[in-house]
Amino acid sequence: MPPEPGGEPADPDVAAVTALLGRRPAGAFTVVVRDPGGRPAVIRNEPLLADGTPMPTRYWLVSPALCEAVSRLESAGGVRQAEAAVDPAALAAAHARYAAERDAALPAGHRGPRPAGGVGGTRRGVKCLHAHLAWWLAGGADPVGAWVAERLGLDPRCPATPGPRGGGVW
Repeated sequence: MPPEPGGEPADPDVAAVTALLGRRPAGAFTVVVRDPGGRPAVIRNEPLLADGTPMPTRYWLVSPALCEAVSRLESAGGVRQAEAAVDPAALAAAHARYAAERDAALPAGHRGPRPAGGVGGTRRGVKCLHAHLAWWLAGGADPVGAWVAERLGLDPRCPATPGPRGGGVW
């Protein structure tokens, strides 16, 4: 899926994600959530890069508006707040579900290095609110993602739409 060296991406989603990331994606992905304007908001990465390097982050937030809002939340102590607010057993179960989904996407018979950890590549606790929100937006049962979404004003019934408190961050 990565574009030809030196060339522009032919696929519009690859071109859009390249522009959003400021670099070409390192591996194959699918856009799984779009913002109200149709632009990529969340991508789902394949568990291995083309060279076989493990990719632990299955869901990646690429929406500039959401990334900025989550960064503000993180800089205000959001990671510690989320860890304190979310039941540790529910968080551990979310990490296990995330890892199981990602690992199920590995090629049959894969014997090389494997991605490790749960959401954002961590085994426990909260590492990155962006990764949790990305998975929640994509439909994952992530209590931290739900916590982040609530603080951003996203509608819990339909994550990819503006929320009831004045339109959310989109």
